[in-house]
Amino acid sequence: MTYHNNHAGKKKVAILIEQGVEDVEFTVPFNGLKQAGMEVVVLGSRMNEKYKGKRARLTVQADGTTTEAIAEEFDAVIIPGGMAPDKLRRNPNTVRFVQEAVQQGKWVAAVCHGPQVLIEGDLLKNKQATGFSAIHKDIINAGAKYLDEPVVIDGNLITSREPGDLAIFTTAILKRLGYGGKDAALPDEKDTSAEWWKIADAWGGSTKSDIAKGLNNALAGERYSLEALEKYLEKESDTQTKSLFQEMIGNKHHHIERLETYLHKLGEKPSLAANIANQYAKVKAALTGSDDIYQIRCALGDVQTGIGDIGNLSVMYTDPVATAIFKEIYHGLVKFEQRLVELYRARLAAGVQPPKPTTGAAVTV
Repeated sequence: MTYHNNHAGKKKVAILIEQGVEDVEFTVPFNGLKQAGMEVVVLGSRMNEKYKGKRARLTVQADGTTTEAIAEEFDAVIIPGGMAPDKLRRNPNTVRFVQEAVQQGKWVAAVCHGPQVLIEGDLLKNKQATGFSAIHKDIINAGAKYLDEPVVIDGNLITSREPGDLAIFTTAILKRLGYGGKDAALPDEKDTSAEWWKIADAWGGSTKSDIAKGLNNALAGERYSLEALEKYLEKESDTQTKSLFQEMIGNKHHHIERLETYLHKLGEKPSLAANIANQYAKVKAALTGSDDIYQIRCALGDVQTGIGDIGNLSVMYTDPVATAIFKEIYHGLVKFEQRLVELYRARLAAGVQPPKPTTGAAVTV
């Protein structure tokens, strides 16, 4: 995917690098800008060091460092996320470089944890911004209004939340550097119907096969959970708990439908693992106890496992549609976890004895 320069003169963009950068959050903007014909300069903290990505898919040697770099020479600065921003913000030369770029009116774009560098430089006060959900309070405490949107632009600051936003994020940068129109063939950054995953794939992001694998992993988890919940419901006698299980079951059916529909839209089918996931749940449920509080604990354990698994999937793929489905599942699980805990504590308060831990296992309530 190649774009044509609509303006005279080659744009020069700095992209910051540190150990533990989120691989695709470096790769997608880097490739997108390079394919657009821009000069992309990689700036690190140390010249003679190879920087490795968080997921070990990326190894980069910097072209220079922020120590000697001059912000005035660049049209834009990009700050990828991952674990890198926590290191970038500790380098006063990097913070100074970003501050100067903002003050000079250069475009400064940060994704995921990237806004941590903006926070360190006191650059978010009275701004609208976004970033990874884990730092949304940090962004607010820095004086900004946090918006849970794929891309937020305020003045010369461009911010995005996660890998699923990368194609939109990079498109927003390209357009503000003078690339757009029919020659560029770029969708409008607010176009939710655009196949953003294809653009991200062209820039080194997730392939259709990658995305299908993630969707099937999520589908396997939801089918397993559905079967398990139906078995717990059969053994449960408490009316309030049965009602919650039924609500959770309805939620699982909804998510399974969404996952299957999107797989079909991509021209993919449920995997073997997804198709037989419910069989594992039947075996497990057959081995569980029959007292009510035990069903709550089993359901709670399944939900907590799901939170970890789907949380990982929601930050792995450069597809906004798949990411949105994963995040919907994640937020639902977090809410159900809290409700299950409330039920569990209420049963304990009523004098119901918790199940004894298995031999050798330590259980903390």
